[in-house]
Amino acid sequence: MYANTPFDCDGAQIRACSRQLATVVTVTGDLDDEASLTKALQGAYGAFFVTAFWEYNSVEREQAQARAMAAAAKAAGLQHAVWSTLPDTREHIPHDDDRVPTLHGSYKVPHFDAKGEANASVTALGVPTTFLQTTFYYEAFLQGQGPRRNDNGELVLTLPMADNTMALIAAEDIGKTALGVFRRGGQFIGKTVSIAGTHATGEELAATFTAALGEKVVYRPLTTDQMRASGQPIALEMANMFQFYSEASEYFTAVRDLDLVRELNPELQPLDTWLTQHKNEIPLD
Repeated sequence: MYANTPFDCDGAQIRACSRQLATVVTVTGDLDDEASLTKALQGAYGAFFVTAFWEYNSVEREQAQARAMAAAAKAAGLQHAVWSTLPDTREHIPHDDDRVPTLHGSYKVPHFDAKGEANASVTALGVPTTFLQTTFYYEAFLQGQGPRRNDNGELVLTLPMADNTMALIAAEDIGKTALGVFRRGGQFIGKTVSIAGTHATGEELAATFTAALGEKVVYRPLTTDQMRASGQPIALEMANMFQFYSEASEYFTAVRDLDLVRELNPELQPLDTWLTQHKNEIPLD
């Protein structure tokens, strides 16, 4: 978490820094323990709150952690919280839409919907909050979602986005943008700031990879049904996520003003810049 007395939150670890960033004091808080969070936040101006759904794959636990963070922020008297969140996809994909399987009981994309639903926990307590809506991480390209070599030796990008535009960002730019929000004082309290570093279609992504890798990358998207049928452990949720990204593309990219994000984070990395540093880490075979 970052603020005038900045914090950096990663799982159960909370790092508190001095107002001048000259010294670092590490304190520990457990996201499953509201009392420990309240103690850790004492004396802080603000906090950047992040949950980690994929550590436990549980809507209930993520929302319990969100409630604990909100309650701790209220008890500690924080003047500004920035909550890393995502939209509730059910506002765009109706619950009774059988094309998109319902997961975890009542969710379409649980790791999105749970965060969107948890926004109410923060709002209900009156915590002065900016809602920072994130998006697809560039780092996913290092974890199997980038171009892969097929049986013919071609590099193929298969993201199931059809011809729709996608919003993407480097993970490190999320924290940097949160810091930019804090530096604006209370300007964004009570508001949602949606962020990205690049907007691109599948064809544009393939061209960016081609330039970075020095080898032709072609875009041949899967359908979301093909992704669901792949048998991968999280295939259903990933396919639902891409169906949301694709079908809500116009909305999802429109709310992400790249000029504003660059104002908040002058170091914001477009994908081509990020690939310059990370292209050799992409598993191609």
